[in-house]
Amino acid sequence: MNKLKTETSPYLLQHADNPVHWYPWGDEAFAAAKEQDKPILLSIGYAACHWCHVMAHESFEHKPTANLMNERFINIKVDREERPDVDRIYMAALIAISQSGGWPLTAFLTPDGQPYFAGTYFPPEPRFQMPSFAQVLISMSQHWIENKENVLDSARKITTAISAPVTAGIDGEPLTDDLLSTATTKMGQEYDSVWGGFSNAPKFPQPMTLEFLCRSYLESADPTTRHMLDHTLTRMAYGGMYDQIGGGFARYSTDREWLVPHFEKMLYDNAQLARVYLHGYQVTGNELYKRIVEETLDYVVREMTHPQGGFYSSQDADSEGVEGKFYVWSAAELEQILGDDFKPFSIYYDVAPNGNWEGNNILNMPRSHAESAEALKMDSDELAVVIGRAKEKLYTVRSQRIWPGLDDKVLTSWNGLMLAAFAEAGRVLKRPDYTAVAIKNGEFLHATMHTAEGRLLRTWKDVGEGSAAKLNGYLEDYAFLADGLLALYETTFDERWFTWASSLIEQTFAHFVDPDGGFYDTSDDHESLIFRPKELQDNAVPCGGSAMAYLLARMALLTGKHEYAAAAEKSTSKMTQMFERYPLGFAHWLNGAAQLLGSGREIAIVHDGDITTAQPLINAARAAMGPNDVIAVGAADSVVPLLANRPLVEGKPAAYVCRNFACQLPVTTPTDLQKQLR
Repeated sequence: MNKLKTETSPYLLQHADNPVHWYPWGDEAFAAAKEQDKPILLSIGYAACHWCHVMAHESFEHKPTANLMNERFINIKVDREERPDVDRIYMAALIAISQSGGWPLTAFLTPDGQPYFAGTYFPPEPRFQMPSFAQVLISMSQHWIENKENVLDSARKITTAISAPVTAGIDGEPLTDDLLSTATTKMGQEYDSVWGGFSNAPKFPQPMTLEFLCRSYLESADPTTRHMLDHTLTRMAYGGMYDQIGGGFARYSTDREWLVPHFEKMLYDNAQLARVYLHGYQVTGNELYKRIVEETLDYVVREMTHPQGGFYSSQDADSEGVEGKFYVWSAAELEQILGDDFKPFSIYYDVAPNGNWEGNNILNMPRSHAESAEALKMDSDELAVVIGRAKEKLYTVRSQRIWPGLDDKVLTSWNGLMLAAFAEAGRVLKRPDYTAVAIKNGEFLHATMHTAEGRLLRTWKDVGEGSAAKLNGYLEDYAFLADGLLALYETTFDERWFTWASSLIEQTFAHFVDPDGGFYDTSDDHESLIFRPKELQDNAVPCGGSAMAYLLARMALLTGKHEYAAAAEKSTSKMTQMFERYPLGFAHWLNGAAQLLGSGREIAIVHDGDITTAQPLINAARAAMGPNDVIAVGAADSVVPLLANRPLVEGKPAAYVCRNFACQLPVTTPTDLQKQLR
């Protein structure tokens, strides 16, 4: 009997009816492996993973293959999004063994969890120089039976190799502006000057890199840096990787041109991209970027938000078993739906009679709105009305199709990323509805993911009465959520969010610190694994260490706690060799370094208890703030240390502008504040 039926992960539940005798990760599976002297087959994936579905259909639903798995192995299925610690350990093993990674991750372990072989997708029959899955199963089983001592020795060596920290033996180097300019130059060497972005196919959006380019441009005013940022944001927004009808970004583009996406939509991508497009809008004033922010966040509200306020994890690439079927259109279908609007729409969105992908059309913009209006000899505003009307019709029609699968679990860390995006967009775009979404999410996370002891839990899913969060929170949960709470504080100036963020940082120092610098991914009371992971490379999301360093650099300005800045600098300086050589893989570390080195200002605005009296000063400050600046607003009794000992001036609200903990004279008018911030 399959043991996944009582799990809450949608990915695990997708396999609950397999004939494979799956165990969830836990003591029961390892005890069975030791008792039966069988190796473990560990399969790791996630609900939106296309090739995970393919392998499940071909092998895990195939009774003869399942029988082979059940006879020879103890089989464990893991949702990588619920258990990033397990995923990181065995992904490191996969990369060490095969020099490449990906999902589904298929690993073969000794009964105590040490890996002796790993791969990704295996087909049901040998093809493309790949063995069949059955061949792999038989081979790995025979190795265990016939060469057990060699297998155990190999597993020990692999475990030793992957447990060595990347920065072992590396002394910290001082952070300098030259390091940042060198990183920008190296990014430029990887830049695609034709289509934007970095590297060739497959092409990922890399929001952390774009965020760094934003900061780099604001410090340097270098036009080349501005072009890399602007060109990439524009080309991604025009491409098929962006959902031109419903908003939001797919995971990545399979080609160089951003046309053909891998159609899954992940919460973490859309959170980070919404935020970097928001910053791009602030830097350039490009209205296209504002539209992308709003369409992306509107998509999240409409399709990815639980009624209680939590954000769902992902939408599948497949519907009806076909990748992308939900999103693509035939020319005939579009013409039938749109009627007279079809011609301008087809020019605008590159619709071809025979399609641009597998006989269908992935909508994309080959040119700007103004260029399309000129080509069609239409007034720009008139064309906008036509396109808006057509998109509404197509969204209605598309909504009647069979939807892609929804992974409706709520993850603390990814919610923290999206919380930050909504909070900041509410402030910058003057959208109180976005601020309300952020507040509701913060309240949901506090009620659901926050324990009485002040700790965080990782994951929650609505299973009706008795729904509860579970699993210890990871470093990324604490860092991402605290960053989101800080953004929410700087939008609302409600001090409960600042207080909670501060508490999460203290919990991190209590339970995650590495004495050699930085933080482990798991707490000191986490379950024992084959080693304690400490991810240092930024991947699809920032690693926990870079996220915490960036957060500490900002909180140091708000709290005056030099130990925060010291901890951020100690962990970041250890990474200088890595982000000098491979800046694209350590971009959020670079954002933290930019925060530590940048001309960040501390802006404190005090009032008499009525925040409305300080609103003119708040508006003036926000209009001039850059990404390295922080702001606190409150009365004299505020819990935010930056506001301590800041009196009113002649009974009026006053603004204090400081840099590196040295302050200018307080001012009481927006004009004087703007002069100080100019």
